Amino acid sequence: GHVGEVMYQLVGGLKSAMGYTGSKTIADMHTHATFVRITNAGMTESHPHNILITDEAPNYRLFE
Repeated sequence: GHVGEVMYQLVGGLKSAMGYTGSKTIADMHTHATFVRITNAGMTESHPHNILITDEAPNYRLFE
């Protein structure tokens, strides 16, 4: 159901973050990770834009 979809997104984000930081475990993230705050404009610019998408990716959907 809906909770499963949310968990799928959270686990995917965690795996991605662990890959970016080179962490093998969640505990490793405490020593390897650095939190960087960016503005809303920076967030918009960091994502792809001006691209026509015909099908949504199965792992990145906005819930209605």
